[in-house]
Amino acid sequence: MATKIYAALLRGVNVGGSRKVPMARLRTLLEELGLGGVRTYLQSGNAVFSADRGDEESLAAEVGAALEKEFGFPVDLLVRDGAYLRAVAEACPFPAADLEGRQLHVTYFSAPVDPDRFAGLDRAAFLPEEFRLGDRALYLYAPDGLGRSRLGEALSRPALTKGLIATSRNWNTVAKLVDWTDV
Repeated sequence: MATKIYAALLRGVNVGGSRKVPMARLRTLLEELGLGGVRTYLQSGNAVFSADRGDEESLAAEVGAALEKEFGFPVDLLVRDGAYLRAVAEACPFPAADLEGRQLHVTYFSAPVDPDRFAGLDRAAFLPEEFRLGDRALYLYAPDGLGRSRLGEALSRPALTKGLIATSRNWNTVAKLVDWTDV
């Protein structure tokens, strides 16, 4: 199997002082699994690595098991290859080049999402905030940032993400991960 470059997107670590996963230890842990070229970005659980085995799902399971063994709690995560990350960025329905990174977010999902899941949201009630669905991704335009986004809060309700792993990144992180996984 040819070597591919992947990003691991950890969900819910290093937020509010709980579920701590130090990035230096994450890098070492990934290297101990035999993954190469390991780099981490920010403290929010973004790692890039190369692998010549497995696929997104098996690598996520392997990394997740190692994280739980090391830190004593389960960590939901997604692993996505560089081609997928680039395709998501290129498919962005909003003018990313004209926006600040804090205004645009991508939520990556573990599986395709049926638009009917969001049918009950009154999109007009949240304007100028908007969202659009992509391939296992949701794009959120929040002009005042995610921290003040009423739509972002509504989209994160457990009923809307039930049965899925969902983890969000702002556009600056999306772009950095694309850059680091681009081959």
